[in-house]
Amino acid sequence: MKKQTAGRKNLGAFAPKFAELNDDVLFGEVWSREDKLSARDRSLITCASLMSQGLFPQLESHLKIAKENGVTKEEIVELITHLAFYAGWPKAWSAFDLAKKIFKES
Repeated sequence: MKKQTAGRKNLGAFAPKFAELNDDVLFGEVWSREDKLSARDRSLITCASLMSQGLFPQLESHLKIAKENGVTKEEIVELITHLAFYAGWPKAWSAFDLAKKIFKES
């Protein structure tokens, strides 16, 4: 797992404790526990949660991380399709717009 620095880059001077917790605890300690749950599975869970809540700026970032962690376009499409029935159709449309951008065909 690569070292996360987004918290410090974006909020380090403004909210240093939050930046520390984001980078060192959430991404440093929790996400690194791959003996408990793989980074790929954590990505799927995180994307599902963010989509369900309609948190699309964060979803976009985590879709990129999911792709880096080996989640395929087909898996993201299935995740969004499945969640459309539980989280809402409009959220699925918004999530698909992000997924198309991130998982575009080569």
